[in-house]
Amino acid sequence: MTGVYEELIKMKDLGKSCMMVTVIEKTGNTPVTVGKKMIVGEDDYAFGTVGGGALEHYAVEKCKELLKKQQSLLEKYILKEGEVVQQGKVLPMACGGSVSLFYEYIGVKAYVYIFGAGHVGKALINVLKDLNFYITVIDDRIDAVNTINEADCIVHSSYAEYIETEGLQHNSFVIVCTPSHKHDYNVINKILELKLRPKYIGMLCSIVKLENFLQKTYEKFGKDIDLSNLYSPIGLDIGGGSPKEIAISITAEILAISYNKEGHNHLRKNQLIDGLKR
Repeated sequence: MTGVYEELIKMKDLGKSCMMVTVIEKTGNTPVTVGKKMIVGEDDYAFGTVGGGALEHYAVEKCKELLKKQQSLLEKYILKEGEVVQQGKVLPMACGGSVSLFYEYIGVKAYVYIFGAGHVGKALINVLKDLNFYITVIDDRIDAVNTINEADCIVHSSYAEYIETEGLQHNSFVIVCTPSHKHDYNVINKILELKLRPKYIGMLCSIVKLENFLQKTYEKFGKDIDLSNLYSPIGLDIGGGSPKEIAISITAEILAISYNKEGHNHLRKNQLIDGLKR
């Protein structure tokens, strides 16, 4: 059983989410004992066993479904084909007993990419680090990179090149706060060019900078480009302009979007983003 936990630690260190399946109860004849565990990750990865056969096949498929929802579940199975019972799901096996499996989601709430390790980037790491996000920080300045300790992944790279080579997790949160407008535009343009779909792209900027960005972006990609996931200026309107206050504002916006909460006063200029399309 030690191997399962070692594998779980490896997946955690890599920032990969998974399901841990544990046999918590059995009655009668079954192909597995109580306490057996299996880890199921993305891309059909599985480690360990909960008995093989139809039970394990069903458990793997159930894990894929629960991974997408980030949910845990307790479910009972009757291992007797043709049986009709109310207290559990019947699987096509000849054992005749029953097994209860506990599916436990183990992973991060979401992946956050921070492009720029300046004052706001550092403050944002400190606010986000205790909220179960997997934080990746990218900066092309080695001095800035060397001051970061709390992020899960720290990358010394040019900003757009990182996206080109590593990509982004689907439905992730991207914060763009590099030291120059040029780098900010390159990051977002690379995301649009590669047709990546993070859940959120937040750009730290002024209204003048946003107007300039939108004009150049619509010229490059056409006015049909989908910017519905662009939040700029970034954050909720909570007041305050220090790096830590801005970081709290951004974190609040990320949490609101993560939990599908509406009615907040975003700093995002919807009318400007939509209006320049005309």
